[in-house]
Amino acid sequence: MERPAWAPRSIDITVPSVSRMYDYYLGGSHNFEVDREAARKAMEFMPGLPKVMQANRAFMRRAVRYAVSEGVTQFLDIGSGIPTFGNVHEVARAADPEARVMYVDHDPVAVAHSKVVLEGDDRADILAADLRKPQEILGSDEVGRLIDLNRPVALLLVAILHFVEEADDPYGAVAELREALAPGSMLVLTHATYEGIPLPPGRAEGAVDVYRDMRNPLIMRTREEIARFFEGYDMVEPGLVPMPRWRPDTAPEDEDPYAFSGLAGVGRTA
Repeated sequence: MERPAWAPRSIDITVPSVSRMYDYYLGGSHNFEVDREAARKAMEFMPGLPKVMQANRAFMRRAVRYAVSEGVTQFLDIGSGIPTFGNVHEVARAADPEARVMYVDHDPVAVAHSKVVLEGDDRADILAADLRKPQEILGSDEVGRLIDLNRPVALLLVAILHFVEEADDPYGAVAELREALAPGSMLVLTHATYEGIPLPPGRAEGAVDVYRDMRNPLIMRTREEIARFFEGYDMVEPGLVPMPRWRPDTAPEDEDPYAFSGLAGVGRTA
């Protein structure tokens, strides 16, 4: 397999990547055949996966616009993935040109491509770090330069927590990040769940197995388990809901049934 110029020499292009599969679902070009093969295998069980990812991105954009409308113009996007059209800094700056965005990801391709996209941008940056190690993020020079933790921050954990296993204490990581943020900060979150998937659970489990076989288990938490991530936050209306039902721009009834396969919510600290 020939290595594209944008792919860092350090990555193994024979092993599928969650972020590159996500890029493929969204119609991006920063993925390899091994990623496309894994994604197509998952789609054999859940053919609507691209619709799920599109709904996820649409929610993210609405939530970013909402945050800016509430006066929050600093964004910490952990698990940001490979930049695509309508990314956080583009949406935020359309609402406020002074908005600042700190992207964080541990995928080398996502980091490398983000560096290219953000080159010369003094109000957005990318940090190679892992959600499971909050202090490495919070104490980094990049975050210190760009984000004022004494002012409200919108923390984006979009389609990332369902890749963090219980053994890695995802609730502890989210709480640690919350404690470091100023009052008035927000948590913007989406998470996979069996609730709302227009398939029998046994069939949806086939797609989950594809990720498990990649050694990137997809943890399908319940509504109650997902709600726990918002401890310490006041939920913004309409609460924790299927992605198309969070402050929609268009009638949710017009959405593809697969778009409802996942829960989304925004919380704010007092």
